[in-house]
Amino acid sequence: TMNRFLLFSIFLLALACTKKEPASTEPKIMTSAELKSRGQQVYLSNCTSCHSGNAKLDGPLGPAVAGSSLELLKSRVLTKGYPPGFKPKRETNVMPALPHLAPEIEALAEYLNSLN
Repeated sequence: TMNRFLLFSIFLLALACTKKEPASTEPKIMTSAELKSRGQQVYLSNCTSCHSGNAKLDGPLGPAVAGSSLELLKSRVLTKGYPPGFKPKRETNVMPALPHLAPEIEALAEYLNSLN
């Protein structure tokens, strides 16, 4: 019985030592390269149907967007508006608001600004 107790104690000790820490709730800070790569994925999967696959070129419905500022992207993509004083390249209301992209705006800006 002493051997069983000792083995059981060792088992519990080993189990306690291998317990995983809860996953961090802190958001991962991405490098510029990671942001750019993520932004490219976001652009290709959400923007190319209206804007060109090459963000430096006009698309069938939307203008070239390479170099778009974070302020412009937040306003245009999330609310369908423009920042104060901004003069749009095209006077259309075709683009819908895409609020689901809010977590991706910084990555999208990083990618579009890397193209200049």
